[in-house]
Amino acid sequence: MNCIIDKLAWICIKDRKLLMTKSRGKELYYIPGGKREIGEEDKDALVREIKEELSISILADTISYVKTFDAQADKASEGIIVKVICYQSEFKGEIRASSEIEKIAWMNYDDREKCSTVSQLILKYLKNNKLID
Repeated sequence: MNCIIDKLAWICIKDRKLLMTKSRGKELYYIPGGKREIGEEDKDALVREIKEELSISILADTISYVKTFDAQADKASEGIIVKVICYQSEFKGEIRASSEIEKIAWMNYDDREKCSTVSQLILKYLKNNKLID
């Protein structure tokens, strides 16, 4: 029986590299974002999560859907799938690690081994679409 972990992620590309985050106590990097609270719309959840994690304000009226990815959840029992709905947007403020985020990094496709399985799929998609190196 499959279980789905439903998450949202923010795609931020600068100088052909993707912004990635690493939470305290974790080994792998992930795309910034998180889970919705009960009754929360995707855009509201994304704005909240990114504010908490990166101390910036996503401009809600610029949010656009990119693609949905799913993969076996890292370090989870077989059949536990993480589904990540990706969005991009403009933002204001200076990106800095906050809340549970220990580190931020700008990564390209060659850095994929440092990332979660689903993040590797996203990096491959962005590389194949010539958005990152």
